[in-house]
Amino acid sequence: MAGWLERAAGPGGTPVALVYLELLLALTLLVTILHFRGLRKTREELAAVRLYFLAFFVLLLAVPCVMTVLLSAGPRQALAFFGWTFGRAGLGFALTAAGLPLAVLAGFIGSRDPQMKKMYPFAKAACADARTFAGYELSYLLLYYLPWEFAFRGVLFLPLVPAVGLIPALAIQTTISTLLHIGHPDKEVLAAAGAGLAFGLLAYFTGSFFYPLVLHAATGIATDTFLFLRRRREKP
Repeated sequence: MAGWLERAAGPGGTPVALVYLELLLALTLLVTILHFRGLRKTREELAAVRLYFLAFFVLLLAVPCVMTVLLSAGPRQALAFFGWTFGRAGLGFALTAAGLPLAVLAGFIGSRDPQMKKMYPFAKAACADARTFAGYELSYLLLYYLPWEFAFRGVLFLPLVPAVGLIPALAIQTTISTLLHIGHPDKEVLAAAGAGLAFGLLAYFTGSFFYPLVLHAATGIATDTFLFLRRRREKP
């Protein structure tokens, strides 16, 4: 029995297997009862989105990390296995620096799409003033983008590469992350598929999810920022 459980857990062992099961539950909750669209029905928009961000952080980052630390014989190695490392820092910083202008450009182009304007920021009340907007974007980075990249380019990708191969691992994490964009503008869903592959390759070649995090967050925050500036100009 013990041997069967060991084989069923896979190359990462029981701690990694349990983290994967936790992510199954987390993603189910985040696209149903904890999604900001549902939360807006019972609370003010900005409060609903902040709660959504907090749920993202707790379920996709805090709980998996605590589980890893408590259940693993070597917590540091286990977290590094999930991408908590700067990896090949020279390559990572060079590719990130090269990609940042493209990320900002993508944010600018996206902000000109009327459908994107309807979608972003998730909480339109964040555009009330510069201070509120800055606080909102900081929480967007730390509570949303950081857990997102840890989950998709870390847990659901890097450990799978040695287990199933690069292309299947890329396909798995890209498919799941793209599906989470259902309900977003069609162009964004298509872009999410391409970005999932690109960010996965960046994580693979650098051994870390930090570099995709910078580029992904830069794109989203740039989109919000251009929309915020446009809304400010349009105010009577």
